[in-house]
Amino acid sequence: MNDLPHDDEAALQPHGAVVPGLGVLSSAQHGARMARPDPALLCVDLPGRRMVLVTGGTGFIGQRLVAALASAGHGVIVLTRDRNKAWPWPQGSVIRIVTRLDAIGPSERIDAIVNLAGEPISDSPWTRSKRQRILRSRLKVTREILRLLARLEHKPMLVSGSAIGWYGLRGDEPLTEASDCRPCFSHDICARWERMASRAEALGVRTVLLRTGLVLDHDGGMLARLLTPFKFGLGGRFGSGAHWMSWIHRDDMVRLIIHTIATPGVKGPLNATAPEPVTNRHLTQALARALHRPALIPIPAWPLRLVLGDFAQELLLSGQRVLPQLALRSGFRFRYVTIETALAEMIGSSGQA
Repeated sequence: MNDLPHDDEAALQPHGAVVPGLGVLSSAQHGARMARPDPALLCVDLPGRRMVLVTGGTGFIGQRLVAALASAGHGVIVLTRDRNKAWPWPQGSVIRIVTRLDAIGPSERIDAIVNLAGEPISDSPWTRSKRQRILRSRLKVTREILRLLARLEHKPMLVSGSAIGWYGLRGDEPLTEASDCRPCFSHDICARWERMASRAEALGVRTVLLRTGLVLDHDGGMLARLLTPFKFGLGGRFGSGAHWMSWIHRDDMVRLIIHTIATPGVKGPLNATAPEPVTNRHLTQALARALHRPALIPIPAWPLRLVLGDFAQELLLSGQRVLPQLALRSGFRFRYVTIETALAEMIGSSGQA
């Protein structure tokens, strides 16, 4: 089994090395400048100088989070076991690398831990071994975090990853953090992950269970995989396209994580989705319009089910209509409320990503 922490949405393709045990990397020496707007702007709501430990910090969400924290002058510790990844952090920022959590001493001050580590769920079919890796990778890293929390003299708060798959396969009903669940593989993974992370509460740790939706940006995740066929006019809905897709712009995702760190009253399950979820048909039509292309080639449901089984049913042909009730009540304001405004920023008015 691969025990490397992964961000859940996308794999990266960098080069470089990680210092064994403990190490320091500077983006002045490693990696390139971020192509996007200044990531420090995502951190304006986090006052002072915090020390944040991030697992899964080299993945699609984690990389942007680390860049935002470091650019804004916060201290960042990144857990990774991959010695072949370079670090495209902001120019001049310094990131501390740990390859194991027992390298962190009990007297070290950490203000927050953000746990995004886990075997990707959407990169290959759900064979028995793949299902085991998905579950074990999440529980293993979370268990190590609990051991770290137990020995730290200063208790940080914990933001632990989860997903809207916790709610199971649902129809048109709006779902909030108070909604119940339906059994399926995605729910089982999320439920066991959340139960493990919730043990931190017994240690006096404020714990947020981040139920993440479909995270969108043009340089990773599902959107990056859709861009090529859609640019050639080969895109279309999955099945009937009637199922809901609860999405969030990657920068709003990072801002929401920052918000949870900065807001003491936020705890427990928290939906990380934009206020206006859309159906698969709506999303594909909006993407086609943004690229000035047609979306006329739907992908039938039956071959997807035949080839991919539960993977297709849970990730491609079903969904949840999730609303970020607690995020909005806590004062968080989304910059990207509609899928059209999000795609306009990610793709641009010219339709070029």
